[in-house]
Amino acid sequence: MSTEAFRDHQPEQVTFAAADGLRLAGDRWTPEGGVRGTAVLLHGGGQTRHSWRATARRLAHDGWTAITYDARGHGDSEWASDGNYSLTAFVDDLYAVIHTLPEPPALIGASLGGMTSLVGEGERGIAQSLVLVDIAPRIEREGSERIRAFMTSAPNGFRSLQEAADAVHAYNPHRPRPSNLDGLTKNVRQRDDGRWYWHWDPRFMRIGDEPARAEGDARLYRAARHITVPTLLVRGTESDIVSPEGVAELLELIPSSQSVEVVAGHMVAGDDNDIFSRHLLGFLAAPAIPLTSRPAQ
Repeated sequence: MSTEAFRDHQPEQVTFAAADGLRLAGDRWTPEGGVRGTAVLLHGGGQTRHSWRATARRLAHDGWTAITYDARGHGDSEWASDGNYSLTAFVDDLYAVIHTLPEPPALIGASLGGMTSLVGEGERGIAQSLVLVDIAPRIEREGSERIRAFMTSAPNGFRSLQEAADAVHAYNPHRPRPSNLDGLTKNVRQRDDGRWYWHWDPRFMRIGDEPARAEGDARLYRAARHITVPTLLVRGTESDIVSPEGVAELLELIPSSQSVEVVAGHMVAGDDNDIFSRHLLGFLAAPAIPLTSRPAQ
């Protein structure tokens, strides 16, 4: 069933307090009938909680309470006064959100949200299941650099929403160019100079030096080796972030994992949400298979 059938379902706006007191803006999508569980969805860097809107509706229709929130420095959440946008900060924020829930959730994370979810589960065991959307411990450098180039390419903003839409389409030609640009206003804001700017803290893109990046990679691998919950990796066939080799590596690191591919780029859920949601709901509905062995630590 297409996501078009669920457009009338609207969320309740909620607020979470991050570990350091930062205010995080969120939405809670509540099922109309019985509740099958809770799902927490984490967006990618530079996105907002609204990138999960169609998926959250589908989850609620299927009986899941779906929680989406803007990461610190993104969307309607507060910006970190100290510019702390480290992976540790994002993981600590996730712990703070989950602490408010009545049960361990299904964690669904894309890109940065997937890294946050992977580390959160691997280091503390906070979820009942894990869905990684085009992210794995092995991140291809070419794709990572292309994302960084896109996110830093318009420091002076855009003259119009159309110009911003053109930039998005140039980066991600897999997604059809929208005829209505209203949805883009979730990701950009118009300032007093009349220009449109990405709605995230520019300090988010101040990535550390090479040793710091290497330590981040090592942390992802360590976390993956400790994950025992059912895990699904959804890779876009045209992704330049996760390679087939990266998929195979993750399947070895996490014995309780499986993978599927969707004809899409890195932004899998946005490129083909119907197919993505079908895989997601099928995975969440499947009974968990007990893990009988763990890899060497």
